[in-house]
Amino acid sequence: MSFITESILLLFVAITFLQSGWDKITDWGGNVGWLKEHFNKTFIANMVPMSVAIILVLELIVGFLAIIGLYTLQTIGSKDFALYATIIAAICLLMLLFGQRVAKDYDGARTIVIYLIPTVFLLHLLA
Repeated sequence: MSFITESILLLFVAITFLQSGWDKITDWGGNVGWLKEHFNKTFIANMVPMSVAIILVLELIVGFLAIIGLYTLQTIGSKDFALYATIIAAICLLMLLFGQRVAKDYDGARTIVIYLIPTVFLLHLLA
């Protein structure tokens, strides 16, 4: 199988972002409510619903691009869609990291970094 490492990492990205997006779709109120409380003492407090919507759209784009990227990587050897997915994934994770740091949730920020590391590695492989 060609591109085995890239393929496994793309599956990781697809699963991570599609599941997160699906969770936001199926429990919008719970997610927004929890995040409003999480950011209630920050300048982000009034932007939570719009921020969650932006993250949701980005997560779905990343997930679908990762699936398309996996397919095109395996069928024609093209890295383009995989690269686009990975770049947007890294940007999305950096946005989430920024939010966790603003909220002074350092454990949450550390968790985001756990997802960022394989994403940056995948970016390295694809670039």
